[in-house]
Amino acid sequence: MKKYQDIAILLLRWATAANFLSAVASRFGLWGKEGSNWKDFLAYTAEVNSFAPAGIIPLLAVASTTLEIIFSLMLIIGYKTRWAACGAALLTLVFALAMSYSFGIKEPLDYAVFVDCTSAFLLATMPRYRWSIDEKYHISKNRKQ
Repeated sequence: MKKYQDIAILLLRWATAANFLSAVASRFGLWGKEGSNWKDFLAYTAEVNSFAPAGIIPLLAVASTTLEIIFSLMLIIGYKTRWAACGAALLTLVFALAMSYSFGIKEPLDYAVFVDCTSAFLLATMPRYRWSIDEKYHISKNRKQ
């Protein structure tokens, strides 16, 4: 059973990272016609954050994109996984709340933002992260003692 739990945690790390990286790839036009572009993303950021002053929309777009990239890379390699998972959960919670305020509850439900948030919070509660830098560091640290 433990072996399957380790595999599930690894897949959860990678799936959470993939969700973020897919959105980032779309913003940079890497999905081609199926995706969007930075200009469209700025417009969408303004819609999602309808309560925010127009002047900070570019900052919000850059900050969210930067955090999505950082959290994704940390989750993929398993570096400070618990912190990355908590950060990803909080970021998606902010997305969900902003989307709910601006569009109503249906939008974040349709995009499974609450599921992403909850899965990231669940990932943050795992006791260990096998096949990660965290695990390797933990093993080498225990050997030195």
